[in-house]
Amino acid sequence: MHSRREFLQKLAVSTASLPFLSSNFSLMEERPLRVAIMGLGGYGTRVAEAMQACKRARLVGVVSGTPSKIKAWQAKYNIPDKNCYNYETFDNIKDNPDIDVVYVITPNALHHDHVIRAAKAGKHVICEKPMALNAKEGQEMVDACEQAKVKLLVGYRMHFEPKTLEVVRLRKKNAFGKILFFQGLSGFEIGDPNQWRLNKELAGGGSLMDIGIYAINGARYMVGEEPIWVTAQETKTDKQKFKEGVDETIQFQMGFPSGALASCLSTYSMNNLDRFFLNGEEGFAELQPSTGYGPIEGRTHLGPLNQAHKTHQTIQMDEMAGIIMNGNKPVVPVDGAEGLRDLRIIDAIYRACQSGQKVSV
Repeated sequence: MHSRREFLQKLAVSTASLPFLSSNFSLMEERPLRVAIMGLGGYGTRVAEAMQACKRARLVGVVSGTPSKIKAWQAKYNIPDKNCYNYETFDNIKDNPDIDVVYVITPNALHHDHVIRAAKAGKHVICEKPMALNAKEGQEMVDACEQAKVKLLVGYRMHFEPKTLEVVRLRKKNAFGKILFFQGLSGFEIGDPNQWRLNKELAGGGSLMDIGIYAINGARYMVGEEPIWVTAQETKTDKQKFKEGVDETIQFQMGFPSGALASCLSTYSMNNLDRFFLNGEEGFAELQPSTGYGPIEGRTHLGPLNQAHKTHQTIQMDEMAGIIMNGNKPVVPVDGAEGLRDLRIIDAIYRACQSGQKVSV
């Protein structure tokens, strides 16, 4: 009886500790988000490299139309043959249970088709910005993912950048007082005139689609409101390089419900333009550089921003793993609805350039 009593006491102690042990075990054993990258160009390569340091996301598959790239990535990242696809065989990914999400990093004009195909295959999707060529396409992508019951995220890496999030935190606690003005400058001198970013059919536009979207998006999360009107002016100095429908430089202004204003510049013909400035009645914030790959530098009226630099794409993919796997809610949204808001503003800016009139958003 004595030994039986001791056994039961030990069993009770062991049983009482099971929830704690189980909880820790699940944390240790939680599997990573398994990612296939579609589009193995320059930015796809950057994401793949950054993912090697991820704790929650793992590169397990590729989609490319270039067999030599697939072979090189297989060798470098230990990707099995069964997780490799081209654009003809891609739909077969629906039968692959070892891939959770497809990260679409193809030219802008291809996003719509690729995202919808991934959704129909039952895979979650991360899509590079801009999410589509226009709001109509973007809405179709959001609808397709909702219908397929998969998540659609957009590659807004700045939404996870520590200094950027500190400015958002300060604005939310009213450190700047009433927000009055935002300035966003995004520009560089673009190189190869034959690249896809200068091809209307693939890019859907020019500098605004590529880098102007940073200022649009930044104005929204730094001001903390959605614009209600835009005005815009286009300037083109090189009609050979920047053909019809490919914007070289666009200046645009936005108005917000509170009365705050934004003045922004997007260009492919000037360097040294990567700056956000937020002004309020009681203070300011400045980020310069504001959206480059880092390190981001910044200050406010309270002093310098000293948050440590981390590779943007590493943080992004780990955070997105939490969103997809655990339903985490980011401080600044990165879902399809967020991408769609930017597309509606881009549509309005292009209409304002053509009409010369103020356009409601």
